Amino acid sequence: MKENHQKYLESYLQQFSHLTPEELYLFRSQLTIKEYNQKDFFFKFGEVQTTMGFVCKGLLRRYYINEKGKTITTGFVKENEYATDYPAFIRQKPTKYYMECLEPCIIIALKYKDIQEGYDKFKSNERYGRLIAEKVLTIQTDRVESFLFETAEERYLNFIKDHPGLINRISLTHLSSYLGIERQSLSRIRSKIAKK
Repeated sequence: MKENHQKYLESYLQQFSHLTPEELYLFRSQLTIKEYNQKDFFFKFGEVQTTMGFVCKGLLRRYYINEKGKTITTGFVKENEYATDYPAFIRQKPTKYYMECLEPCIIIALKYKDIQEGYDKFKSNERYGRLIAEKVLTIQTDRVESFLFETAEERYLNFIKDHPGLINRISLTHLSSYLGIERQSLSRIRSKIAKK
């Protein structure tokens, strides 16, 4: 294992301090770590996602292609977040999304079957699985509610507040798609805010 891979693995495992030595040994043996290049895919439309990914380094974009052939960005996944289409993953159904690396990435992966085995063997693992599910659900609900209750400008300002630094790592095209507005509208919003 590459030296920097070991560093990322140790850092990731720190959040599992509640595990017994036996549980930690099994869990560690199930993890794999892989490097991806920019424009590589963690998964694609139609695939069954067999591994949950934890991003150690890099940035990914989740998107789908609508019936008109237009690409719609639905999320970004950065360091210390999980790369997954969680509802499809837990049901082991084909995903409707693409998960593409916008930057070179280092991702720790845990197989679906190993997660299920961990749930069966160790009750403390179920709690961690629940926490991941809650986090993913909250992110998805916040996104839906932002379209229902916020203006485009509010969505933009909240994105900057909730994801400091990310604005410098993504294109305006991807951001405008994520916010559900035309790129020209986003440029106008940015100009208006800059003048304040």
